Amino acid sequence: MNYDSKNMKFYERGDVAYLTFPAFEKYGFVRHAFSTRIGGVSENAFASMNLNFGRGDRDENVTENFHRFCSAAGFDYSTLVASSQDHGTFIRRVGAENRGTGIWKPKDIKSVDGLVTDEPDVTLVTYYADCVPLFFLDPVKRAIGLAHAGWRGTVAGIGAKMVKTMEREFGSRPEDLVAAVGPSIGPCCFEVDAPVYEEFSKLTQLNPRKFIVQNGGGKYHIDLWEANRCILIHAGIQREQITIAGLCTQCNAQWLWSHRASGGKRGGLAAMMCLTEGKA
Repeated sequence: MNYDSKNMKFYERGDVAYLTFPAFEKYGFVRHAFSTRIGGVSENAFASMNLNFGRGDRDENVTENFHRFCSAAGFDYSTLVASSQDHGTFIRRVGAENRGTGIWKPKDIKSVDGLVTDEPDVTLVTYYADCVPLFFLDPVKRAIGLAHAGWRGTVAGIGAKMVKTMEREFGSRPEDLVAAVGPSIGPCCFEVDAPVYEEFSKLTQLNPRKFIVQNGGGKYHIDLWEANRCILIHAGIQREQITIAGLCTQCNAQWLWSHRASGGKRGGLAAMMCLTEGKA
């Protein structure tokens, strides 16, 4: 495999490989990680670190993968709380009472594309295989959030809605937030037709020329990384406090899950984030 990112660190713990952002690692009260395909027990189309239930892999394999990933990256399996993604923009505040939801307890809400908490030892889990992971930390209020931004979620401004949610729930100030845009399909590979282009072109307040390239023949390339960065800046996060991973899942499909590269026959990646200490 070829690893090329100045903005994320690549770790191997035993057989398991995962990624982190140095921008978050400097804070001693938060833990986060983004998975890879490396180090699980799943086989064939799901080989080997598949962290998605319900895609055809055996549940016992996915469960074992979660145990292995948590052990390697430093999470407590018993604290996991998963999203229930449908490309919407609903963001749910969770706490200790929600531990296990979507992992070892049934999902209890059908549509959840973002999770927030200010409680320690509650590990947020969201899923990806080309869509954009958005990580959020308020180091002042000690609150965190994860959001799943596919192209629909990006157009609908889930990143901005996360900022508003953290303001409302925790009293966060946008200028205090630290954010990151994780591995996802890059501007090199995200080619779309006119209907998707037209949705992005409506984001006039963001100057869509920054993230849309017209290829001709009714084809366009969309830069989801830049689109989300613009959304976060417009929501009040400081430019210097936003990190872009710069890792394309389709270009790196040999070690990151990509829906497009696999034709939909695939497992899934997971972003995880938790607070490890109580409030100061």
